[in-house]
Amino acid sequence: MIDLHTHSKVSDGTDSPSMLINKAMAAGITTLALTDHDTISGWEEARTALRPGMDLVLGAEISCQTEDGVSVHMLGLLFDPHFMPLIEVLDQTRDNRIGRMEKIIARMQGAGIEIEMADVLAQLSDGATLGRPHLADALIAKGVVKDREEAFSNLLHNNSAHYVSHFSPTPEAVIKLIKQAGGVAVIAHPYATLRGKIVRPTSFQSFVQAGLDGIEVSHRDQSVEERELLMAIVNEYDLIFTGSSDYHGEGKLNQLAEFTTNPAQWKKLEARADQRRVIRT
Repeated sequence: MIDLHTHSKVSDGTDSPSMLINKAMAAGITTLALTDHDTISGWEEARTALRPGMDLVLGAEISCQTEDGVSVHMLGLLFDPHFMPLIEVLDQTRDNRIGRMEKIIARMQGAGIEIEMADVLAQLSDGATLGRPHLADALIAKGVVKDREEAFSNLLHNNSAHYVSHFSPTPEAVIKLIKQAGGVAVIAHPYATLRGKIVRPTSFQSFVQAGLDGIEVSHRDQSVEERELLMAIVNEYDLIFTGSSDYHGEGKLNQLAEFTTNPAQWKKLEARADQRRVIRT
């Protein structure tokens, strides 16, 4: 089984990279991608934890925003971690998350919700990428909501009055950086209507021109109808299609390998990297 989209506590997951590796192996996953938000700081621990029987794909889920304000997440896989232009964008995106969180908290306080920045930072692991899931965990600890699902459904979704966007490069710019770094670019859950505004079908042309390799089609936040529409785009532009869990650990319903990628599609995707960077023991 091939799962190309997972998170650890280095960003907004709840498992350490080594725990994630162990759980994936126990679940029978043969190829796993670690794609923490805007960071590669979990790579070394994941590499160290790897055991025979599973391949490790190192990557990141990179925050982007289209020119018309739609939030996009781009999975960069198999890229060179020493390509500094891409690493600098990841650093800048992470740094901006602090100011964004302060603005979200201010809006929530204005609505009468008792929450402080210190409450959120208390949920953050050392070196982790700050994100709304940490705010959700703080709201759980304060008794405002019972779990992350309720937090996002009621308070933290993209159409919420509390939502604040943050610095993000365009998807086209990120795709080009991933490709320049020798990796492959797959757009994550682009038609997940439950998350807010979605990418327009016409946007894919510029993504493909920038070098987009694939689309994450099978994902729990995309309906059957949305997956069919995405497959039509895959066929129109001769792209690769993937399926992934977007696993975060406890607090989200997503389970490892609940959606997987066809081995033939993975073989095509992996071949597009400029070097063979899959980690094997």
